[in-house]
Amino acid sequence: MIDHVRPAQLADWLLGHAAESPLVLDVREPWELQTASVAPQGFELVAIPMGQLPGRLRELDPGRPTACLCHHGMRSLRVAAFLVQSGFEQVANITGGIDAWSHERDPAVPHY
Repeated sequence: MIDHVRPAQLADWLLGHAAESPLVLDVREPWELQTASVAPQGFELVAIPMGQLPGRLRELDPGRPTACLCHHGMRSLRVAAFLVQSGFEQVANITGGIDAWSHERDPAVPHY
């Protein structure tokens, strides 16, 4: 199952999984990361572009709570579905992506 979490709700989702060391998986392209990125706060941040994920899936722990992030939430939703199909148990999509993150969590994150 995929949880749908707005950036403003992410802290609560992370708290619910704090004992399991949650991960935010940023699936945007490198140029997007250079344009706008988030600071890890209560989670580990890993960046793997969506197109590289199938070949790098072994770098991730299927038992670890993983919240997926992209620009607006569509790529991350597809990645979240892929993770669930690949046996990941605790997966969330950060709905609205980094664009909503800038509005709801950290206005210092640039819009693009």
